[in-house]
Amino acid sequence: MLARVKSLFPDKARRTAIFVVALPIMGGMMSQNILNLVDIAMVGRLGDAALAATGIGSFSNYLAISFIIGLSAGVQALAARRLGEERHSETAVPLNGGLALALMIGIPLCVILWFATPWAFGFLTSDPEVAELGIPYLQVRVLSMMAVGMNFSFRGYWSAIHMTGIYLRTLLIMHAINIFLNWVLIFGNLGAPELGVFGAGLGTTISLYIGTGLYFFFAIRHASDKGFLQQRPTLDMLWRQFRLSLPSSIQQLFFSAGLVTLVWIVGKIGTAEVAAINVLMTFHITAILPAFGIALATLTLVGNALGRNDPDDAETWGWNGAALTFVYGLVLSIILVPLAMPILGLFLTNPDTQRLAYLPMVLWAIMIAFDTLGMVLMNALIGAGDTRRSMWISVVAQWVFFLPAAYVVGPVLGFGLLGVWVINGIYRVGQALVCAHQWRGRKWAGIEI
Repeated sequence: MLARVKSLFPDKARRTAIFVVALPIMGGMMSQNILNLVDIAMVGRLGDAALAATGIGSFSNYLAISFIIGLSAGVQALAARRLGEERHSETAVPLNGGLALALMIGIPLCVILWFATPWAFGFLTSDPEVAELGIPYLQVRVLSMMAVGMNFSFRGYWSAIHMTGIYLRTLLIMHAINIFLNWVLIFGNLGAPELGVFGAGLGTTISLYIGTGLYFFFAIRHASDKGFLQQRPTLDMLWRQFRLSLPSSIQQLFFSAGLVTLVWIVGKIGTAEVAAINVLMTFHITAILPAFGIALATLTLVGNALGRNDPDDAETWGWNGAALTFVYGLVLSIILVPLAMPILGLFLTNPDTQRLAYLPMVLWAIMIAFDTLGMVLMNALIGAGDTRRSMWISVVAQWVFFLPAAYVVGPVLGFGLLGVWVINGIYRVGQALVCAHQWRGRKWAGIEI
């Protein structure tokens, strides 16, 4: 038994293989967080209405793009499998398909969301000043739909072929351009018109398309011999790739919609609770970034192993990634439990709100190891091509159990934010156990993609 448990933890060579893929992804995600903070600092100088408009617009934009970013899962799973099969001249064919799908889906979605934006803002805020500032901001962000789809497809490809350094390099350049354009367009520097909130959205959209151009430049240099823009995917190949990616797109869409629903549920409890949960959710997303990098690395390594027709090695990679993130979660728990109140004090100035958030944060810290473990194994299933199983686990756990139970326990029965977070802990741990059971069952081992 001890030997079996020990085999779950990767040796030095396997840890190196994981971190070669994961570390640039982690760096890219941290740079995104820094960019978000810089954006908030710049827009915050324009006043509360401007900050509220960009906040609602950014959150709505994430919900809008959630479907199209699921395309990256299909690109990564297919390219990783081709690399494992040593079909090197075909590894970029799934990328060609992802780029084509990003245009085919992104263009009509962009048009629909452009016209739907005024209605969406009318639903999300009753403040006319916030709506006046936020509608053009969200509309110009929606114009980046095609760039977002293509950029995520490139990320999936670079991750699949173990070249995530290109992803990090492109992202850093793109973010630096975004910060510069925001400084110019928000405040009217260097002779540019002072566009305020709209300038923040325009700067982000321009930088995303510049990032797409950089990805094309690097792909022409490093992937032309792998089929990039050389082998056009057939309609049948595009359809199969779309079917593979569709469950991940649906999973992303339902997950982001679930976050909106959770905020709505907590809003039924009280305003202080909404402030507390915003801090808890933001801190949660930041804290799990290293685990998410390992999850994407695991997705690639599982696909590579199955391409070599070695399901035993693929299973081991899944457990290796899960074990690393479980240990990371345990270390995080040990650090966060005694520091919960001081950390909350950095974000919440009201002592009553700090006390309100304290026990939920402690509960979250205790179960974070299970949360990260489940996240890795869910991505391992995607890497194996079992995207439907991953989707059903996520959607059922969130929408059939967590959100209904949170509504009953929180607003209806009156157990407040603490009650909601107890349900959240059960949901996260339960989802992790289901993922572990499904990974151990190996029904994914025979899937051909």
